[in-house]
Amino acid sequence: MGTMSRLRIYAESGTTPLLDTSDPITMAEELAMRGVRFERWPSRAIAADADQDAVLAAFAPEVARLKAEQGYGSVDVIRMQPDHPEKDALRTKFLSEHRHAEDEVRFFVEGEGLFTLHLKDRVYAVLCNAGDLISVPAGTPHWFDMGPSPRFTAIRLFTNPDGWIAQFTGDAIADRFPRHEPVSA
Repeated sequence: MGTMSRLRIYAESGTTPLLDTSDPITMAEELAMRGVRFERWPSRAIAADADQDAVLAAFAPEVARLKAEQGYGSVDVIRMQPDHPEKDALRTKFLSEHRHAEDEVRFFVEGEGLFTLHLKDRVYAVLCNAGDLISVPAGTPHWFDMGPSPRFTAIRLFTNPDGWIAQFTGDAIADRFPRHEPVSA
C-alpha cells in the first residue's frame, strides 16, 4: 500500500499548515470551495506494461463521464519512471508557479505527485495518489512536483492540448513551500 492522499492548507506567508488531512471527503469539500475538483475513483488493476489503450480502457466509464460533463475532447496517458533519462529536467520544468489556459485534469492510475495551488491568500498542497482525480481550473496559479524519483501513471484530459502550455507567473512562492519527498522508495 502506497502513501495516503493528503491536503495541507497554508496561509500564503506561513509554513505551518492551517489544515492537514488525509480524509478524501474533507479534501474534496475544502477544494470544491475553491472551484477545484477532487475525486476518488475505484482502483482497477492494470498490467505493469499496459499501454495507453489498456489504461484508458480500464477507466473508460469515468473518462467518458468527465468528457461528457466538461467537454474535454482529447485524452492521453503519461507514465514516468525513476529511470526516465529526462526526469530531472521534467521535474524542474513545473516546480515554479504557472497557469494554463485550460483546466489541468489528472487521474493517477498509479504512483503519486504533489500539486500545490495558490488560491487567493492560501496555498493548498494536494498529494495525489493512485485513485485520485484532480482538476485545477484554467488560470489557477499552481506548481507540480513529481519528486526526485518519479513513479506515476496518469490519465490527462484536455479541451485542446495546446491550451496546456505553462504560463509562468514569475512569483518565487513555490520555493517557500515543501517539495514532494515521497516516503515510498
